[in-house]
Amino acid sequence: MRLLTLFLLALATSATAAETVLPLWTEGVPGKRVAPSKTVLDRIGPKGNQPGRETFINDPSITVYPAANPNGAAVIVCPGGGYWFLSTNNEGKGVCEWLNSIGVTGILLRYRTPTSDETLPHNYPVQDLQRSLGIVRAHAKEWNIDPKRVGVIGFSAGANLVGHASWDRTPRTYEQKPGVDDPRGPDFTIFVYGGGFLEKEDKTKFREGFSVPADAPPCFFVVAHNDNANPLEAAKLYIEYKRQNIPAEIHIYSKGGHGFGTRQTKFPVDGWTKTAGEWMGAEGFLKSAK
Repeated sequence: MRLLTLFLLALATSATAAETVLPLWTEGVPGKRVAPSKTVLDRIGPKGNQPGRETFINDPSITVYPAANPNGAAVIVCPGGGYWFLSTNNEGKGVCEWLNSIGVTGILLRYRTPTSDETLPHNYPVQDLQRSLGIVRAHAKEWNIDPKRVGVIGFSAGANLVGHASWDRTPRTYEQKPGVDDPRGPDFTIFVYGGGFLEKEDKTKFREGFSVPADAPPCFFVVAHNDNANPLEAAKLYIEYKRQNIPAEIHIYSKGGHGFGTRQTKFPVDGWTKTAGEWMGAEGFLKSAK
């Protein structure tokens, strides 16, 4: 009888904390994407969606994973995948589980893919992230979230995505919906092995037209030293944050490669989530909700 009671209690607890799925564009998805090229289709392969990854996303959505003991913070999670698929387990659900463990509401963004053939592969995904920020803040009271503590975390292409949402100051490329869209960007950013902001031929310079704005959100950078040019991206961005005295922290681990996400690599990089949580706490994003 005691085991049955515990089982029923567990079911009740999980039902209370069940995730919520919401479409982003109930009024119609903006823009018209180009058809994927043969190169991209060949790269994706005949199966398309495989265990742990997802692609051919035409109706983007968010899945809300509430924390059992929420502290009022929320983080929108943007998996990577080169803008042709999403790594929804290693860089998605696993991240939401970690966020829940420190009292943060995790929100998994299924942004449009593939967009790697677009002139600006990040354009439509940025629209999806901007709309999701508005939806989260619009539901803040219902979801026990502080609308001033809504951050973003991105991995690889997802980090490129959150970087554009955090640092670009160009006008939005879709018609905003009153009561849903919020003109503000994220309140803080976690940038995990991302790139795309430096010149291809000269990694000591930002690409033409890009700069870190003076009102950039606080940022936590994490990358492995043996991850191609991504350590240079993180270091250059961090130096610009330091130059402007914008709150930031950077961690470059000696080994870990690309795509470690929430996998256990048996290298020190496995501790990055603990360090990121400590940074969020030190910056005041984990304070208890009133």
